[in-house]
Amino acid sequence: MGHTPNRLQSVCVFCGSSDTADPAYLAGAATLGRILAREGVRLVYGGGGVGLMGACARAAHEAGGEVLGVIPDFLVSRERAYDAVRTVVVASMHERKRIMFEESDGFAVLPGGIGTLEEVVELLSWRRLELHAKPIVFHDPGGFWRPLFELFRHTVEAQLTPVDFMDAYMAVEDVEAILPVLQGRKLEGPDVAPAAARLT
Repeated sequence: MGHTPNRLQSVCVFCGSSDTADPAYLAGAATLGRILAREGVRLVYGGGGVGLMGACARAAHEAGGEVLGVIPDFLVSRERAYDAVRTVVVASMHERKRIMFEESDGFAVLPGGIGTLEEVVELLSWRRLELHAKPIVFHDPGGFWRPLFELFRHTVEAQLTPVDFMDAYMAVEDVEAILPVLQGRKLEGPDVAPAAARLT
């Protein structure tokens, strides 16, 4: 497969690592993995075999997709590193995030907990500081991320975050829309308005 300018080659997926997550969230993660494989887009993810993380990676791998996992050595046992795919073991969370960022053309944020929040807030902060212009799409089933978006809006209304920050990311309810939206943002650039209002 040749390289096409402006085509997403790799998508980083941030998501939860809990096996007790809502089965619908786990199914959505698996669906995204299969979509990435079908479209020839490499999955870059946190390297674990549990929760949404494992569901996404396993589905992508089983569908013939390319997968790169990045996991700190101290999480190899806890997150049960998924050894069926190429996995890079690093020394720290900082190194994990750096490699995941560098290896990716865009980011999909699926439902997750405090770890996912930590990853995506840093990513959005870097976007706010114009350190990157890579597209970011939240999978927001049933308004899962609404409280976070409301918090972002609150900081804007308090004049602590610039108004244009609200254009730094997109949100979709349908997992099937994640890749098309990422690809559209990649082609159109970082200043595209959100596809739909998130707080209406």
